[in-house]
Amino acid sequence: MSWVYLVAAILFEVAGTTCMKLSHGFEKLTPSILLFVFYVISFTLLSMTLKKMDVSVAYAIWSGLGTALIAVIGVVWFGEDLTWQKTGWIALIIAGVMGLNLSGGVH
Repeated sequence: MSWVYLVAAILFEVAGTTCMKLSHGFEKLTPSILLFVFYVISFTLLSMTLKKMDVSVAYAIWSGLGTALIAVIGVVWFGEDLTWQKTGWIALIIAGVMGLNLSGGVH
């Protein structure tokens, strides 16, 4: 169940970060409110994940995959440039997450 919590925490964190961009510096009310709602849900789910998973692994996966997903959203939704350098660094983040998974850390 900890993996379900972790995946949900990542998705809510990504939603919160996307709302941060959409809020235009807290000028738009709805995305500003959703930003806080999504982050509270994300941290709650991450906290539930930590009952069964090492914090080093869970946080690295949460932040790493969240970063990679936000980068993809930036390119697809917000029209940001996708360079070979960005692609390479995102691939390294994903490789690091995979390496942590292979090293254990789940009880």
